[in-house]
Order: sequence, then C-alpha cells, then structure tokens
Amino acid sequence: MGRDVIVACDFASAKQTFDFLDRFTGRKPFVKIGMELYYAEGPEIVRQIKARGHRIFLDLKLHDIPNTVKKAMAVLSRLDVDITNLHAAGTTAMMEAALEGLTRPDGTRPLLIAVTQLTSTDQAAMERDLLIREPIADVVMHYAITARNAGLDGVVCSPLEAGKVHDACGAGFLTVTPGVRFADGDTGDQKRVMTPTQAREIGSDYIVVGRPITAASDPVAAYERCVAEFVDK
Repeated sequence: MGRDVIVACDFASAKQTFDFLDRFTGRKPFVKIGMELYYAEGPEIVRQIKARGHRIFLDLKLHDIPNTVKKAMAVLSRLDVDITNLHAAGTTAMMEAALEGLTRPDGTRPLLIAVTQLTSTDQAAMERDLLIREPIADVVMHYAITARNAGLDGVVCSPLEAGKVHDACGAGFLTVTPGVRFADGDTGDQKRVMTPTQAREIGSDYIVVGRPITAASDPVAAYERCVAEFVDK
C-alpha cells in the first residue's frame, strides 16, 4: 500500500455519507469510518461502502482488557476492512491479543495500527489530565516502539511525529496522520497540524483529512487538491 489520502467520513447517517460519496464519480477515495457513523449505522455501513469499491480504515480505537479486545477484533475481521486500530495505551498484552483476534483462519488480516496520543492533545493537557510529565514527543515514540514490538503494522500519530516514528521503528512501519489542514484553512480543534505537502515531506504514509474536504464547497476538488499535494508530487 503506497502513500494515500484517507477521507474521514465523520457523518451521522448513511444518507449523509452516500450523498457525499456519490459526488466522487472518478477516483474512489480511501475512507475512514469512525465512531459516529459506525455507532449510528452499525457494521452494515462498512459492508455497503466496501461494496462500492472503497478501501476502508475502520477507526474505532479499541481499548479494553485483552480478552474483550481479542473477541471484538475477531468480529471486525469479518468486515474485510483494510486498516483498523486500537489505543497503544492498552498495553502490549492487549495489542498482542488484538492481533490474535484479528487474524482470520487463513492467516490474513487487516492492517492493525495503534493510536499514540490524539492530535487534539498537547503537552499541557497531557500533564494536567493524564499526569504524564514526559515530553509528548518522547511519549509518542515510546508508544510507537511498544506497538512495533507487539507486532502491529504502524501507528496513528501527528504528522509532526511521522519522521521520528520511522527513524525509531523503521521505514516500513506505517504512519497514519490526522491533523492535516491546508495552508489557507482553519485548524479547528486540532493542536498539532501540518499541510499535506509538509506531511509528505516529513514522511507520513497516509494522511487522514476530514473537514477540509467534507465541509468544502467542492469536496471533490478539495480531495483532488490533497492528492496533488500529498501523493502526486
């Protein structure tokens, strides 16, 4: 899987989602299905989007005891998504159990990546709310290395951290990076952001882009702009 743009379909219903995806009559974007849409529509929305020919990143960020995550991943493995994820903070035991549950009887499985620190979290919030005093960059690297050692395929991290993750974990360890905004766009509630061009230059493998595309007056043009800046250069 090469470098690509993943569009965050953070909609509240199947109708809103398909109204959006129907605009894409040419290239079918790689899409992210997150909690809002999945909880509203259930696994059927994954099957329907997959049937339309889209690759899917199922972004549910599992975090529970190892046995529960293992069983949940076994269910998710039946949906034939391309990438799914969990929180690295769930510990090595949980990540290893997730891999075991996600792996199908024939040995195949979706890619499994771990969330390090959310891109809405900054140093002040991490210290105040989580009582983690180490520099956020060190925390992200530690979580990434722990995920790699557990056998995962990559991490979700800020694009600011993608290059360092590759340095620590290897070029083949995937970096999936939200927190991407156009240079002339609004950063919203994201704290650690980059443009698509900057994310490409620093080494992100996938960028996840939501509102700059989904809320654009012309979403297809915004998507193609992202692809031009991140993939095609």
